[in-house]
Amino acid sequence: MPEVERSGSGAVVTVRRLGAEDLEAWRGLWRGYTGFYRAELGDELSEDTFGRLCEGGDLIGLVAVEEGGGLVGIAHLVMHESTWSTASSCYLQDLYVDPEARGGGAARALFDAIYEEARGRGADRVYWHTQQFNGAARSLYDTVGQLTSFVVYERELG
Repeated sequence: MPEVERSGSGAVVTVRRLGAEDLEAWRGLWRGYTGFYRAELGDELSEDTFGRLCEGGDLIGLVAVEEGGGLVGIAHLVMHESTWSTASSCYLQDLYVDPEARGGGAARALFDAIYEEARGRGADRVYWHTQQFNGAARSLYDTVGQLTSFVVYERELG
């Protein structure tokens, strides 16, 4: 996994796979992420999600770790087949960096690791979506990906 120098602080950020030992730190970042999107997910669902991210299947958890070992960011990937290619695709479902660590290279390190993981699993693309109002993230996304013309629709089935 890639390492990057964090600008301003000189600290190194390393990206690695999410592990069982990360539960408490992950939970704090996960709450920050879901809170940003005003989503209320129960503890049971969050625990289940954490477990599935650690299993190593088509749902993958990555974490950005500061030099002292503290988690500062998370990325959750979903690998899946495609009808438009014989290669698989990688959907970046969740990406979050602690507000105090933003601007220090953690998000870029996560993107480098996401692309490396997707290539290693035979994917020919990584894609994601965000809300229009997420201007800070979109500024980064404009430098690490390409904006498409697709519009997302959904329908709850519950």
